[in-house]
Amino acid sequence: MNTSRFSPAELRTRLGSGLLSFPVTHTAPDLTFDEDGYREHVAWQAGFGPAGLFAAGGTGEIFALTPDEVHRVVRAAVASAPEELPIVAPAAYGTAQAVAMAVDAEAAGADGILLFPPYLVQVSEAGLVAHVRAVCAATSLGVIVYHRANARFTAAAVASLAQTCPNFIGFKDGVGDVDLMTRLCHGTEDLLLIGGLPTAEVYALPYLELGVRTYSSAMFNFIPEFALDFHRAVLARDRAEVDRRLREFVLPYLDIRDRSEGYAVSIVKAGMTAVGRTAGPVRGPLMDLEPDDLADLAALIERAVHPDEARTAAAVSR
Repeated sequence: MNTSRFSPAELRTRLGSGLLSFPVTHTAPDLTFDEDGYREHVAWQAGFGPAGLFAAGGTGEIFALTPDEVHRVVRAAVASAPEELPIVAPAAYGTAQAVAMAVDAEAAGADGILLFPPYLVQVSEAGLVAHVRAVCAATSLGVIVYHRANARFTAAAVASLAQTCPNFIGFKDGVGDVDLMTRLCHGTEDLLLIGGLPTAEVYALPYLELGVRTYSSAMFNFIPEFALDFHRAVLARDRAEVDRRLREFVLPYLDIRDRSEGYAVSIVKAGMTAVGRTAGPVRGPLMDLEPDDLADLAALIERAVHPDEARTAAAVSR
């Protein structure tokens, strides 16, 4: 029996109503889970009105957390968020572990499951579909699959899951297959489609033209007002405003992100540090930003958050 605050159908509607937050997981200097810091951050993010919060997701370093830590992170998120904010928990690794994580998430009071690609192995379509079905059967929560890496779904596989799993509600795209997304947008009813490519803002406007209205925003961690304003500009199809924000912040941000492998997650925690809301270091095998990269990021954020002051300073320097 679904004991969450949202039925799968309600969760699908709620998550599709706005921007999605994927909070970092706070760590102490010794790399243990900083639960107090995480709880404060979840409550702070909730104040900006995201449509949903995904605990221990990719930005939350699911790949570096132990099962016990995921257990704690999900419960901390549920306890710290207001009643109206859906909490989506992770399920990952092999089928047995993913099922166990889904069952534990439901017991924790989470409202949905984000199912990550199976660990390491290459998977046939039949095996991938069976993996998703097993997780859907293990919980009454709404399940969203993450289309990425070795979890490559075809339109036929998605349609089959939608027809046979009543709680299969969403598809998060981390591949960028326009043909597939077009087929899903026009061929699969009642399925929540989420933009999930790294730094999803880059793809937000073209994905909207396909029919994808929401996406995962890692920037929500450190510049939530900017992230929300960007999303509103996308929904309004205000191309001039989207282009300006891409040019002035998002694309330079990508330039810093692309300086090293693994920075896609590390740069988010660095952004937290840059705005004075440090979340601690990333866990290995990831590495934190180099000092020069952090300084460049901090300067970029300052210009984005306080553009008028930055323009004044530039004029004075001339």
